[in-house]
Amino acid sequence: MDVNPIELQKHLKGVDYPASKDDVVSTAESNGAPDDILDALRSMNKDSFDGPTAVTEALS
Repeated sequence: MDVNPIELQKHLKGVDYPASKDDVVSTAESNGAPDDILDALRSMNKDSFDGPTAVTEALS
């Protein structure tokens, strides 16, 4: 799945890193992320992230 990194970071605003996958998903939900982004975040292979770049890399 191809997620636009700029769009993604908009929905990750306010994530407190290091963050768990659940934190990332719930923050994205609170920020109104569309279902395709939420689905992509839920299907990431990693369970924790040290910054926004790590989330983007896990999705690519």
